[in-house]
Parts: sequence; C-alpha cells; structure tokens
Amino acid sequence: MARAEPALLHLGHSERVRLGGLFVTTDGIDLSLHQQHFIRLGQYNAWFNGQLIEACGRLDDAERRRDRGAFFGSIHDTLDHLLLGDRSWLGRIERSDLPFPSLEGADLVYDLRDLRQGVADDWDAYCAARRATDAVLEAFVWELTPELLASDLSYRNSKDLPFTNPLWQIVGHVFNHGTHHRGQATTLLMQAGIDPGMTDFLVTTVLPFPERV
Repeated sequence: MARAEPALLHLGHSERVRLGGLFVTTDGIDLSLHQQHFIRLGQYNAWFNGQLIEACGRLDDAERRRDRGAFFGSIHDTLDHLLLGDRSWLGRIERSDLPFPSLEGADLVYDLRDLRQGVADDWDAYCAARRATDAVLEAFVWELTPELLASDLSYRNSKDLPFTNPLWQIVGHVFNHGTHHRGQATTLLMQAGIDPGMTDFLVTTVLPFPERV
C-alpha cells in the first residue's frame, strides 16, 4: 500500500506539516504531540467555558445561585470554584522559577486557603474573569516546551502541605479538573431545563489548529 503524503494544514499566517507526530512550521518551530495536546486542550477549555457562559445566561441570577445539592451547591459556585482552581494553579506556576511570560501581570490567585473561597461574586464579573483567564491559559500552553513540561514544580496546597510534581502532570490536572467540574455544571443545567449542547473534546478538533496567542 502506498504511503500517504503528510497532510498540509493551512493555519492562518503559517503552515504546519504533520511529520512523524510533529507539526513542523515554516518558521522552524516543532511541536511534540504532548505540546499539541495541551494547545488543543487550551482551545477546548476556552470554547467549552464560552458555551457554559451562554447556557447559564439563559437563567436568572437566582437560578444560577440556587443550591442544587452539588458538591459546591449552585451552578455559580461550581463554576467559580473552577475559576479559583485555574487561577491558583497558574499562580503557583507564576511564582516558581519557570519562565512563563504569559503569566506576568495576569490576575491570579496566590493565597489559596479554602477551596470555597470566592473569586467573582457577580455574574458579569465572573464572565469577564473567566474569559480573561482562558486567554491567559491559551497563551500559556504555547510556552510549554518539552523541557518545561519535564521540570518539577514544588508548591503547597490549601492545607499548607508540600508537594512536588512534574509540570506536565500539573497542566494535565488543570484541564482534567475543568472537565470534572464542567461535567457537574452541565448536569445542574440540565436539571434546570437548560441543554448546554455538544460538549465533547472532539468537537473542537474540527476547528483550525490554534495560532499562537
């Protein structure tokens, strides 16, 4: 059987050719499969959060804040906890000696004492904060080189216990944490009579590969 030629992807101002698991760009940047995966997850994360903002906008504030028996009670508090998690993990990374220009000056959480501490009590403030953090995450994943992903990050959790993990595990946890709590949020929305629509990761893989932010 003849071997298929590598697929040429037209991605905005650059071209990437799939060769042996790499995207080889015309400006000489190679992305490993691990890097591609996290870049796609950053795209999916922002897309899904946008879908949830639109779906939650069909409820009034009282319905978003209604205690529905979830771990964090309401839709609002579930999504706010997810935002807290994203900002606290990015804060830990930003405070390390690992170089990430995308995190400089970002609105992050550096003092995590309680998993229920709020970030945005007002819905409009939440939406703005969510979009801003997603933009930071989309820029951050482009800075994840293989060397950085293999680097250890030492940190303390909300109970002040020390831990050390390689960065690739932490970044994977950030996106998995988002999937977990968005799954809770979509269940609560369905219980409230709101269908959030398609949510699968594979939905975003038909979109053009993201350009560097």
